[in-house]
Amino acid sequence: MLYALLCNDKPDHLQLRLDTRAVHLDYLNSLGDRLKFAGPFLGDDAKPNGSLVVVEAPDLDAAKEIAAHDPYARAGLFAAVDIRPWNWAIKNPDNK
Repeated sequence: MLYALLCNDKPDHLQLRLDTRAVHLDYLNSLGDRLKFAGPFLGDDAKPNGSLVVVEAPDLDAAKEIAAHDPYARAGLFAAVDIRPWNWAIKNPDNK
């Protein structure tokens, strides 16, 4: 099952995001095939203010564990994280 991790940064925490970015990217890359895609949300100023991460996990608890171990989450960057089951219906490369 796919899960979308919808993460909203705390206001005025851009520097924390920038300081933690390298270890965050290392963590995402360590997920291997479980990571389907990821990227930042952008504010009106075109600066990152959140993240969208889509992962494959056997259940919601496993998706929550992936989210909890993200260095951004551990650093306290996020004001809120919503984890929702997601169906990749259109342009899914696994559905050829």
